[in-house]
Amino acid sequence: MSQTHPDQPKEGAALFDAILTPYRSLSKPGFLVLMSLIGIVSFGLGTFFLWIGAWPVLGFFGLDVLLVYIAFRVSYRSGREYETIHLTPQVLTLTHVDPDGRSQSFDFNPYWVRVRLSEQVDGRTRIALTSHGQELVFGKFLTDDERKDFAGALSDALGLARAARI
Repeated sequence: MSQTHPDQPKEGAALFDAILTPYRSLSKPGFLVLMSLIGIVSFGLGTFFLWIGAWPVLGFFGLDVLLVYIAFRVSYRSGREYETIHLTPQVLTLTHVDPDGRSQSFDFNPYWVRVRLSEQVDGRTRIALTSHGQELVFGKFLTDDERKDFAGALSDALGLARAARI
């Protein structure tokens, strides 16, 4: 396992390319609609409490809207994380890109690398690339079923890469 610069060109035709991204169920337009609805409801209820004389409640409704907004922004920020897998007969490259844009790439020899899918008693899974006694865990943001499917697809592609080297 060796680290390389992410822009370094790779030799050979790609046998397998994948981009792994976290799932976000609420789109940006959906987020705007949701925040608008929460804001309208909070403002309406806050105004009602202000009208009946319970004015401190108005601030708590505003605080709720702010906290929901911050929670969604943090979630969307973590959604910018992704990983790419690029496989040629000569090299398997895994690149991890953090939410703030920093990237780190790892190269593996397709002949020696193995995909390891660990399943725990409670059904949780973990996917890793192993080579020469070292292990690199990836796809942490995938669901358990996605990890199982991806492990199978990548293992099959590695078999093709090994066959292409012979």
